Amino acid sequence: MTTIVVTGTDTDVGKTVFAAALAGAFGARYWKPVQAGDDDGTDRERVARLAGLPSDALLPEAYRLRTPCSPHRAAQIDGVTIDPARLVLPSVDGPLVVEGAGGVLVPLNDDMLYADLFARWQAPVVLVARTQLGTINHSLLSIEALRTRGVPILGIAFIGDAQEDSEATIARIGAVRRLGRLPRLDPLTPAALATAFTAAFDVRDFA
Repeated sequence: MTTIVVTGTDTDVGKTVFAAALAGAFGARYWKPVQAGDDDGTDRERVARLAGLPSDALLPEAYRLRTPCSPHRAAQIDGVTIDPARLVLPSVDGPLVVEGAGGVLVPLNDDMLYADLFARWQAPVVLVARTQLGTINHSLLSIEALRTRGVPILGIAFIGDAQEDSEATIARIGAVRRLGRLPRLDPLTPAALATAFTAAFDVRDFA
C-alpha cells in the first residue's frame, strides 16, 4: 500500500473509523487536509486513539476550522480562504491514509469540490458507505461523480449491519470491488476495531 484516499457517500458514515482501521492495519501515516469543527476533538485525534499510531504518523491539517459544517462555509465563517495549492499530498516514507470530509461533492471553496481535488491527486479512493436504506442511491451517485472526473476507485467499504442485496447491487451496477463491511462496534475500542477489520477485509486488496 502507498497512498489511499478515504471518502464517503455522506457525513457520519464511518469514514474516520474505517480510516483508523486501515491506517492501523498498515502502520500508515494519516492526514486529514481540512478539519471543519473541533468541539468534540478532531478526526486526527480520533484516529490516533483508535489506530494506536505514534504522534509522528499523524500529520497536521492544512486547515483546521472551528465551525462544524461544509469546509467552504466553515472557512467563510472563520475568515479563511482554502487554497488548493496547500492541499498537495504529503511526501512520506511508507503508506499514507488521507481522509476527506463529508461526501465526494462537498465544496472546499467556491470553485473546487473534494472530487475535483481527488482527480488532481490521482490516488486510489476507497468509498465508505452505510448499509442503511438509501445507500444504493447515495453510493451509485458518488461512484458516478468520481468516475466522471477520472478518479481511480479502489473499491467500496460498507459500515453497519449486513445488507447482502444492497451491497451486491451497488458493487454490480457501480462496477466496483466490494472490499468488505465493518459492523458498528459497541464499545468501539482499538482492539475491537483491529479485530473486526482483520475479519472483514483482505489487506491484499489495498496493495
